[in-house]
Amino acid sequence: MKILVTGAAGFIGFSLSRRLLADGHEVVGLDNLNPYYDVSLKMSRLGVLEGQKAFSFAKMDVADGEGLSGLFKKSGFDIVVHLAAQAGVRYSIEDPMAYVTSNLVGFTNILEASRHNKIKHLVYASSSSVYGLNTSMPFSEDQPTHQQASFYGATKKSNEVMAHSYSHLYGLPTTGLRFFTVYGPWGRPDMALFLFTKAMLGGKPIKVFNHGEMSRDFTYIDDIIDGVARVSYADVNDLYGPGIPYGVFNIANGAPVSLMRFISVLEETLGKEAIKEYMPMQAGDVKSTFASTKALHALTGYASTTPVEVGVPKFVQWYREYYKV
Repeated sequence: MKILVTGAAGFIGFSLSRRLLADGHEVVGLDNLNPYYDVSLKMSRLGVLEGQKAFSFAKMDVADGEGLSGLFKKSGFDIVVHLAAQAGVRYSIEDPMAYVTSNLVGFTNILEASRHNKIKHLVYASSSSVYGLNTSMPFSEDQPTHQQASFYGATKKSNEVMAHSYSHLYGLPTTGLRFFTVYGPWGRPDMALFLFTKAMLGGKPIKVFNHGEMSRDFTYIDDIIDGVARVSYADVNDLYGPGIPYGVFNIANGAPVSLMRFISVLEETLGKEAIKEYMPMQAGDVKSTFASTKALHALTGYASTTPVEVGVPKFVQWYREYYKV
């Protein structure tokens, strides 16, 4: 198949592109290379992808509706996996308009281009953040998600609602994937594991929010990618039958880990104790996340297989090699 991956220079987009290429598909990667975090890391990821003949790259912002429309018309995609977005809960408090432009305007452009070009399946990134202030664990797809704790989460919830309208009105098959705390090699520098590793290797303190009373459904990148690939390859009729071709699914490890245990695994891996600076809860954050993945498993056979005791050392190995420390 010919597959468009937006956000291809990002953590998940890069990892997915590698998997799709390995599976024998043609991949067009799109990214605007924005400077939200170190662009050199994004360029390094692209360098890995651009060495493969079935990969081509388009530097473009999804907010550019005209450019996106032209790309779709020229390329004839079978499937679109839309991962490009302005990420980050805390940054959405500082600059909400960046999220409007990328996550709302950009997503509308993707929906429009997909319906006008008869895309067989639009798979897109939602987020665990859509569960907001929900405290009923584990989070499942049939729970209400109207009480958002962050503007980032609100934009991702909006994406799900927008996608439903296009599936209903135009018959465009759409599947939203609620990612839970993704980590692993080539990860994002603004995420906890990256920040903790960098600080600890530099002999600096790490910030432990809510005084360590937190837990996350940490999900290793390879498990995430397996779930995305399974959904992307699935027959839409098998997923949704004769009804509205729309759904949202959790992709997670399905086993939350306390923040202090996560730090402990990192300490064991690095062979040194972290200097911990205990902090209050950050605005827009939540105490715990824990997902049920029963729905995705029932339809695709998805199952997470990587515990943090395996995933964290794999990240540290990559970090040491990449940064030569």
